[in-house]
Amino acid sequence: MSNIKPYIALLKSRLSMTVAFSGTFGYILAPIKHEPLGIFLISLAGFLLTGAANIVNQLKEIPYDKLMKRTANRPLPTETLNSKQASIFGYILVVAALALLSYFSWKSAALGFLSYLLYGYVYTPLKRVGPISVFVGAFPGAFPPMIGWVAATEHFGWEPGILFAIQFFWQFPHFWAIAWVSHTDYSKVGFKLLPADKGPTKFTALQAVMYAVLMVPIGFLPNYFKITGEWSMWVVLVANIFMVVQCVRLYQNMGVPAARRVMFSSYIYLPIVYLALMANKI
Repeated sequence: MSNIKPYIALLKSRLSMTVAFSGTFGYILAPIKHEPLGIFLISLAGFLLTGAANIVNQLKEIPYDKLMKRTANRPLPTETLNSKQASIFGYILVVAALALLSYFSWKSAALGFLSYLLYGYVYTPLKRVGPISVFVGAFPGAFPPMIGWVAATEHFGWEPGILFAIQFFWQFPHFWAIAWVSHTDYSKVGFKLLPADKGPTKFTALQAVMYAVLMVPIGFLPNYFKITGEWSMWVVLVANIFMVVQCVRLYQNMGVPAARRVMFSSYIYLPIVYLALMANKI
């Protein structure tokens, strides 16, 4: 078991399970008859694909992870695993994930592969270039529910676009809150994720407020397009207002505790919204 643990650590299981859940959410919301096998396979595909992308990210950031407190004990910085072992494991995962997505449709597999490339090979190196990385990273981060819908229906449309939009705009206050809390660590290695060059500033907090506000009208769209029912719309509205309030408090207080509240609020936001939408599916 001790030989397996480093490989499990590479997967970043909590993140991978969250992404898998959002992909499963898109699949379940689609207007088809759902079989347990299909739900299991789309969940597994999302988990494996995210794990593979996480491995690419860690391979490219070994020298930086060694310098940051929260990442220094990962398998690659500690040399518990070497790059070749991690690479082989990552390739196996991505091939397996794409094979599973191909079982549903080539479109979902193509979206999955695009997401993998954007996260591992575009977003990751851009983290040391500037805040454009957050914008780029929001695309692969928002693809999972779209992938789930397309896997179920084999077509694009307003519905998967709306699911994409929910997760796309959510990521900006989420990412910036994490970058705010981890600013000292990130600064050591030259990560530039915050929208202001000077780091945590009023401008950064204002940007978080703006994107949180944009989430409010988007929350009405699932009901407007008859993806889900009315009562879930009100649950989503309350969740969105809660996010706006937390971001406004960040703007007012400008402290790490306020940023941490935004961060944890964003963690619970998606499960609440997704569970409400699935429970109220038409």
